[in-house]
Amino acid sequence: MYFESHAHYDDKRFDDDRYETIERVYANGVDYIVNSGSDMNSSEFGIELSHKYPFFYAAVGIHPHETKDIKQEDMLKLLAMSKDEKVVAIGEIGLDYYYDLSPRDIQRKWFEKQLDLSIEAKLPVIIHSRDAAGECFDIIKNSGVRKGVIHSYSGSVEMALDYIEMGFYIGVGGIVTFKNAKKPANVVKSIPISKILIETDSPYLTPEPNRGVRNDSQNLKYIVEKIAQIKQIEPEKVAEITMVNAKELFFEK
Repeated sequence: MYFESHAHYDDKRFDDDRYETIERVYANGVDYIVNSGSDMNSSEFGIELSHKYPFFYAAVGIHPHETKDIKQEDMLKLLAMSKDEKVVAIGEIGLDYYYDLSPRDIQRKWFEKQLDLSIEAKLPVIIHSRDAAGECFDIIKNSGVRKGVIHSYSGSVEMALDYIEMGFYIGVGGIVTFKNAKKPANVVKSIPISKILIETDSPYLTPEPNRGVRNDSQNLKYIVEKIAQIKQIEPEKVAEITMVNAKELFFEK
């Protein structure tokens, strides 16, 4: 019923019940899961999980927070990982100028190199962009990468449409359900549903009505219901269309 386009089941918050949780969400209608890498270890673990479950897939990449620790040899390792049949994207990669946990020049350097890696690997990208909207857009545009998703999109309608024109999907997660989330709701209202992916970012960004507890992919239903309300269509139709969208992005070469 649902395609989870972005989760982190490698996260330590799942250490006590990881496998039970993955099996439970699948049993409750989550047909596909893409686990997004944050560093070398989580990328490797995502592949390990993908080999355990037929419905589970991996993205490999290094989050901007972790770029301060990257070595050039890591690019070769990521390229080797990308050849695994269950790896469907390079990510999550990008820029984060909100926390600045890695120096900005280092973030930019390795963002550009991982975009180049996605071209070499012939895989789409999963983009993280926080407080760096214009620069992130420009780097992607200049890279020539034209296939991917802007994860947990928080920018303007105008930029969302620019990304869509460039070939990207917009990732919609739990934030759209928050009471004061007028901007994300307006983005959902203004862009074609054929360019929306649904995601939880589990264990983070739990949607209403479960906000405040650990997130998992079963909460996709609340995101779908909110999108359906905004778009004034049936939730089943939202689930169906976003499933088609995600398959096109991750599975079609």
